[in-house]
Amino acid sequence: MTNFSLSRRSFLSGAAGLVAAGALAACSNGGDGAATGSAAAETQTLTVAASPSPHAEILNDFAAPLLEEQGITLEVKEYTDYILPNQDTSSGEVDANYFQHINYLNNYNEENGTDLVNVGKIHFEPMGIFAGKSSDLSTIPDGATISVPNDATNEGRALLLLQENGVITLSEDAGITATKNDIVENPHNIEILEQEAAMLPSTLADVDFSVINGNYAIDAGLSLADAVAQESADSDVIKNEYANVIVTTPELEDDERIAALVEVLQTDDFKAYLKETFGDAVQAAF
Repeated sequence: MTNFSLSRRSFLSGAAGLVAAGALAACSNGGDGAATGSAAAETQTLTVAASPSPHAEILNDFAAPLLEEQGITLEVKEYTDYILPNQDTSSGEVDANYFQHINYLNNYNEENGTDLVNVGKIHFEPMGIFAGKSSDLSTIPDGATISVPNDATNEGRALLLLQENGVITLSEDAGITATKNDIVENPHNIEILEQEAAMLPSTLADVDFSVINGNYAIDAGLSLADAVAQESADSDVIKNEYANVIVTTPELEDDERIAALVEVLQTDDFKAYLKETFGDAVQAAF
């Protein structure tokens, strides 16, 4: 009986304790619930259009967790072309985009009568010349074929890189918008094959060399270290014309969510992440 009484008293005492704890927990949970509800109410969503790599990878792996800490849920929509992301940004389908460099944005606005704005330089991807059927630019065969991007801004960039490496000479006034029509010296009678930028890696085996955008090279598993030549990362033209930027509409130019995104992508931690993840293929532009 004694043991039973002690057990019974222990049980009743424990039960009372549980009731009290439950009451306290209920009060506490009520407070937390309100806070949680408030936090949930404050949670915002930011939708960004991006190329798969490195842009979407950067957003998902690096930016999203940091924005989540600030109550911003980052949704990334991946695109494999250079037209739809800007169209969807203008229409409001997405809040911003991250896939293009400054020169491309300026050209796009001019050609389409749009007013998309650059709200922050993030990174740049040096363009490389990759070997296909041939392997040495210094002994390039006569009549060789070199493929380049066919969009206005990247074709000029590719031709300037070929000029820097002594393959061709462009007219003095050609500049960053050069086309193959601006070639004034072509000692090896090189054929310049203009192709959609996204196609260049898949057709590399069919040409002697190809000048490929950094993002498409990364997508195809091509390493900048394997390129036979590449742009100088220290070039002012690269930094001022070809830095990849966050882009949005004038209406959202001062949006706090977009400002937060730019902020997390302009830190020393981000520089370290780029170096560790992409090596020299993707470099900070700030």
